[in-house]
Amino acid sequence: MNSSQSDASNVATPAAKPPAHETVYQTIRGQILFGELAPGQAVTIQGLVEALGAGMTPVREAIRRLISDGALMFQGNRRVSVPVLDKNDLVQLIYARKTIECQLARLATEQVQPSDISALEAIDTALDQAISSGDVAGYLVQNYQFHTRLYELANAPILSDLADRLWLQFGPSLRVVCGRLGTQSFPDRHKDILEALRRKDPELAALAMERDVAQGMDQIAQGLE
Repeated sequence: MNSSQSDASNVATPAAKPPAHETVYQTIRGQILFGELAPGQAVTIQGLVEALGAGMTPVREAIRRLISDGALMFQGNRRVSVPVLDKNDLVQLIYARKTIECQLARLATEQVQPSDISALEAIDTALDQAISSGDVAGYLVQNYQFHTRLYELANAPILSDLADRLWLQFGPSLRVVCGRLGTQSFPDRHKDILEALRRKDPELAALAMERDVAQGMDQIAQGLE
């Protein structure tokens, strides 16, 4: 192999650009997850097309997926909205979150490495800063990142996907409540989870996660009354 061939073989192949419908899906998904689209707020498909600068087809495909995720619902007349949670929804979400996320915490504890704990500690530090400064958007992002990073460690993609879908359903309401009550009102049980990870104690991690879920969802329930 000559030098030119060697140089060419060492050139990194650029990553393939994701399809338009995936980009649109991730954009709208983020808007829902972090409360930019509020529960009950109706938007038109055409409005999303114009706001995102995207084509009608990828927007429709993204909406179809988000409806399947339970994150959007049709309102008729080409309008969609984020569902408004009621008490029955919250009861089901609490049960599902405790069941799935506690198991993910157990599994993650069995897999976690010191470098993983360091990464989670860095996220938790950023979360503390957001709480102290009243940065609602920052709180929501860092809180989500802490949980998703932890769940990735569990090596349980089916459970992680289910957990992520649940977050899409209560995330918008969490944003509403944070906006009303402020970040200081939300307890941070992440340090308990981190301690369980350091001890390599799966049941302690599950207990800390159960308390984290219960307190957060209780705040949502109280804030939406």
